[in-house]
Amino acid sequence: MSQKFFAVISRMKYINRWALMRNTINENISEHSLETAFIAHALALIRNRRFAGKVNAERAALLAMYHDATEIITGDLPTPVKYYNKEMRDIYGQIEHTATAQLLGYLPDDLRQDYESLLGYSGSSEEDSALWPLVKAADKISALIKCLEERRMGNDDFQSAEKATLAAIHALALPEAEVFLEEFIPAYSLTLDEQAAV
Repeated sequence: MSQKFFAVISRMKYINRWALMRNTINENISEHSLETAFIAHALALIRNRRFAGKVNAERAALLAMYHDATEIITGDLPTPVKYYNKEMRDIYGQIEHTATAQLLGYLPDDLRQDYESLLGYSGSSEEDSALWPLVKAADKISALIKCLEERRMGNDDFQSAEKATLAAIHALALPEAEVFLEEFIPAYSLTLDEQAAV
């Protein structure tokens, strides 16, 4: 029997983000998920090296890779719509749950359980519960990077999104995220030549 899961997952590259914004360069959820995975991995390493953590950085990256997978089915609902009020959040949560079940249905039975936790369908293990806040921070940092890139291209449509996203990152109160902002984000303002200089 032909299994559809990975063929469907490959469609992440067709789902564009920031639908309500004028984009200089379009960003799809496949690109965003990879960047979020890079950042989540780094945040976990920062926790382990600098804050005496004992989290699995590779697992953080894996959770981040799949964190928006349901948007293949739901599309990327803009944040102002998704979080308009509690009723909207609850309805969207139900839609995401249904979309996750549909994705899992595309897997053979013997692999389904392995993907349930990656897609947030089953209850989180203690390990994953410690990692999801890092994934959330990485998701927001990726959004901040998009805002910075758009503003560098002269697109002021992202000005308020940049401020709101930065405030949301600070509100998470994660020291790892603050380290990333301080040490890594400034380089996103550099030109390619400036980045290449030693």
